[in-house]
Amino acid sequence: MHPVRRDDARLSLRELTIDDVDPVLAIYGSPEATEHLSFTPRSREEVGGIVARSITSATAKPREEYALAVVERDGGELVGFARLALDPHQQRAATMGFALRPDAWGVGYGRETVQLALSLAFDDLDLHRVWAARAPLNTASEKTLLTVGMTEEGRIRGHVYVRGAWRDSIVYGILREEWAHGRDS
Repeated sequence: MHPVRRDDARLSLRELTIDDVDPVLAIYGSPEATEHLSFTPRSREEVGGIVARSITSATAKPREEYALAVVERDGGELVGFARLALDPHQQRAATMGFALRPDAWGVGYGRETVQLALSLAFDDLDLHRVWAARAPLNTASEKTLLTVGMTEEGRIRGHVYVRGAWRDSIVYGILREEWAHGRDS
């Protein structure tokens, strides 16, 4: 599916463009924004490579990754990055991740971003399951994932090597029928 465009009241998901390197750098280059992510802050060159790979993967057949800009509908300013990657080890499943600019935290954009990504996964891609992982200290992500109806499924011990140490991850999942039930109620 290309191009992707998903909208809600305040945010949109759209395909990345080469003009998004600096706005994505404001997230992936930020020590604050990457504090709980699985990597340390990236350089402009590294972010340029990420954006270029994302643009290329958007037209791959079959498409296995959806790396998308999260933009405010009013003005189109990029405030985040969302990613769905089809899981080759599970049928009709994907892993999801997201990150927002620190100045966009605390206003519900995380919840809206995850809802848009789940809508893409279940409504457009007809997936059965989506899962996500967070750092144990990232309580904002915990709240976001639970609020959208995901279920905490467990802990992967020593899952990510970052900042010179192994870190656990807390895993969440949601099934298609849970997503549909949550929207209907």
